Amino acid sequence: MNQSLAALKRWRIQIFAITWLAYAAFYFTRKAFSVAKLGIAEDPTFMLDKAAMANLDAIYLAAYAVGQFTWGMLADRFGPRVVVLGGLLISAAAAVVMGNYATFPIFATCMLIQGLAQSTGWAGLCKNIGSFFPASQRGRVLGLWSSCYAFGGLVASPFAGWWAYTLVGTWHAAFFSSAAVVAGVAVLFFFLQRNKPEDVGLAAVEPEPQSMAPAGNLCSVWAPLREILRNRTVLTLGMAYFLLKPARYAILLWGPVIVFEQMPSVGKVGAAIIPTAFELAGLLGPIIIGLASDKLFGARRMPACVISLVLLTVTLAAFMGAMHSGSIVLVVALLFVMGLTLYGPDSMISGAAAIDFGTAKAGATAAGFVNGCGSVGAVLGGLLPGYFDSVTVFIVFAGCALFSALVLLPHWNSRPASTPQAEDVAPNTSMAIKPLRS
Repeated sequence: MNQSLAALKRWRIQIFAITWLAYAAFYFTRKAFSVAKLGIAEDPTFMLDKAAMANLDAIYLAAYAVGQFTWGMLADRFGPRVVVLGGLLISAAAAVVMGNYATFPIFATCMLIQGLAQSTGWAGLCKNIGSFFPASQRGRVLGLWSSCYAFGGLVASPFAGWWAYTLVGTWHAAFFSSAAVVAGVAVLFFFLQRNKPEDVGLAAVEPEPQSMAPAGNLCSVWAPLREILRNRTVLTLGMAYFLLKPARYAILLWGPVIVFEQMPSVGKVGAAIIPTAFELAGLLGPIIIGLASDKLFGARRMPACVISLVLLTVTLAAFMGAMHSGSIVLVVALLFVMGLTLYGPDSMISGAAAIDFGTAKAGATAAGFVNGCGSVGAVLGGLLPGYFDSVTVFIVFAGCALFSALVLLPHWNSRPASTPQAEDVAPNTSMAIKPLRS
């Protein structure tokens, strides 16, 4: 028993590390175009105006949304190993093509492929983590794990920019350097990742619900989705995430542009640096909310999310006024608070809560469904700043954040019912999870 427990702990560390690295890597090819925009805008051989760039972002985000709904089911059926590894390799290949061929049709096609490839990551990797950690640990584990996408977004842009504009001197290098990182991580993923404890001779940390057992290939793919569509809590999470996601993607994709338009005195370099406060805080937000949900609220995910969303509403509403004040310190401070209060519920809703209420068998489907709903909202985050003034956009985002909090409020006491002190139970001990109540 002690040997099995030690082996489980070792595999938990390994799976946590390689899945964290895999999702962070997706951000290198995801942010490559946003970095390349700076060079493309000055390239006389490849003319793309602001609206065309927004349309390319929308193509990517729409494909990403479609992929979320699809890949979650396939990850439940075939496992994250096949799905995520394929996504990493295809994403790297698409980035190489974008670096080689500068035409709008090729960029549009590759952005579509990128959206589908990168959407393999979240649902499959959340399921991977959920397979190795019980519900009683998932809040803090997925909270810490979710720092991967804040870290990826924080590091990917400077990395691609350094290669493109310092070392090589062309925007094409943003795609090539990002593709190399993702391809390298794909190799590590192949050697270090496994889908579940049973694949390495260990007992499952949670039993599969009998109602979700496979009943033929086609049935086993669609059964988790039918369960999810009957789960009111998961549907509520999808609605809340749809309302939350536009603000995050608007800042990720348009942050430097918005800052430069409102505060031109900071210059282009300053406008590129200031929004990193948002992503820097994103490293801490998921960790804080994960600990709070497990330790303060007894594995209830909604109270911490509601409180964060109310604070986010206030921050979004105050942001444009802060930029008009001309105070860089105030703008950076608000972006930091915005990152804390947005990334926290973002990771909780799409990660721990989705896995909890989707159950071990349908965890990837639930995470994919919730993140897919959010990704539909993210399309608006990519489009709106390209077509409307920033003041209007942030007023809309503040209203969406408040409504998201109100949607979750009736589920304040919802939580998964797990065995006490599940994290201390040996891996070959029964760790049954009672039916979730919503």
